[in-house]
Amino acid sequence: MADEHHEETFEAVGAGAAQFYPMQCSALRKNGFVLIKNNPCKIVEMSTSKTGKHGHAKVHLVGIDIFTGKKYEDICPSTHSMNVPNISRKEYQVLGVESDGYLSLLDTESFDSRDDLKISEDGAYSVDSVQAMLDTCENDGSTCIATVLNAMGREEAKEFKTVAAK
Repeated sequence: MADEHHEETFEAVGAGAAQFYPMQCSALRKNGFVLIKNNPCKIVEMSTSKTGKHGHAKVHLVGIDIFTGKKYEDICPSTHSMNVPNISRKEYQVLGVESDGYLSLLDTESFDSRDDLKISEDGAYSVDSVQAMLDTCENDGSTCIATVLNAMGREEAKEFKTVAAK
């Protein structure tokens, strides 16, 4: 029997390929991020109970989902690990907005444009409010900027602002 060698091939992945990483519960901090029930949340409240009869102090976490604004709670022994989402934040220049909510965005670093991102339906901005902001920018020569959050395979334009012309 011939010696067969099976070589495994793997798809190339970038350094930011992991959607989350583990962190000891006691190392988490208020205003940091954590996954609660698989939702990327910003920690808004955190309290630690005293060591109980089973030897573990418990950490009570309250977090707000960064995409939906929904409140989540969890309790974890302080010595255990919880997952922390990798969150990226990128700013794009807003070139336009379609009536169906899709944005036309320009990456000001690479000058690539994209039209695949929609205004969040449960967010603070509507098609009309973004269009009004764009009209104002056009009239006074300023620029409309969208802040896009990316976490757990989900991407959303969360904030819009105007930047005065230089």
